Amino acid sequence: MPPLSIMIKPASSLCNLRCEYCFYHNVSDIREVQSFGIMAEETSENIIKKALEFANGESVSFAFQGGEPLLAGLSYFKHFVNFTKKENELGSTVYFSLQTNGTLITPEWADFFAENKFLIGLSLDGDFQNNSFRKDEKGQNTFYKILKAAEILKSHNVDFNILTVLTGRCADNIDTVYKFFRQKGFRYLQFIPCLRPFGDKTESPLYMTNEQYGNFLIKCFNYYVKDYVRGDYTSIRWFDNIVHQFLGNPTEQCGMCGHCMHQFVAEGNGNIYPCDFYCTDEWCLGNINDENENFDILAHSRKATDFLRESLSVPEKCKECKFYPVCRAGGCKRTREDRDYCDAYKKFFSSCLPLFRVFISEKK
Repeated sequence: MPPLSIMIKPASSLCNLRCEYCFYHNVSDIREVQSFGIMAEETSENIIKKALEFANGESVSFAFQGGEPLLAGLSYFKHFVNFTKKENELGSTVYFSLQTNGTLITPEWADFFAENKFLIGLSLDGDFQNNSFRKDEKGQNTFYKILKAAEILKSHNVDFNILTVLTGRCADNIDTVYKFFRQKGFRYLQFIPCLRPFGDKTESPLYMTNEQYGNFLIKCFNYYVKDYVRGDYTSIRWFDNIVHQFLGNPTEQCGMCGHCMHQFVAEGNGNIYPCDFYCTDEWCLGNINDENENFDILAHSRKATDFLRESLSVPEKCKECKFYPVCRAGGCKRTREDRDYCDAYKKFFSSCLPLFRVFISEKK
């Protein structure tokens, strides 16, 4: 049985911030029910029992996201972890991770994360100016609250990485952003392209053009290579994966191989979806609280199969492109649906592909 990864939204789309670009707010807005509220213990228990049953002793990963998952409260997570330990009779290796805006983190939260070996993703878009789209309910920049959270996590020896929403502004200011992250000692970074709502073709500083994205990739990759050569490596998730693709190694990030992979996303009421970007009524696979549903049935359902099949189609222009073996049609289909970044990728690979050779020693 393959390892199982489940993303859980314990507070559904509820959030204490009002970020200008929140993709999950846009996703939940087009559902019949925008928020399913805080997840009940019974739903958590059904997820855990059926996940461990499906894994059959293999590893299980529980990743908590939102909205803002910490709104579910510390007692929710303590119950989740304790019940997982109680039910894990077959000895599955269990991994916990959580993505947060950081504004609710306290020493008590950090103690819990450290004790249970949570990997934390902390959302931060760079220095004060570049973090200005990440606002609280009063419209104030949350920059200093996030830095305080990072200090608390560090002081409690909690492993964490930084997730940055890659806006047009961030792409234009990558020199400043990368330097800031290095100065703060943040060595595990993710840059996620900012997405417009489904069907929206708005142009604004939030959304990158092909020129902005191409320039970002070239500049940032050169920093990435220089640090690696100097023995001062900074992990940037997309670059890590694209280098492994070049070397013929397996990739871990969904979509990097050119198509979607099996995923499960559990909403607050137990609804299961095939992808975080597609937690819509159209793609609801079922509900884990249904006694006739389990993860094996959901994985092999017609709707889940259709979702994966949709991502397998390769555009004709990509079949003829010399960069397809590493680009794989631009990866994630949700990003491709938002904008065709073909010109950005061509610009990047044309400029940087020779530099990939410095990583030959990483070939497995």
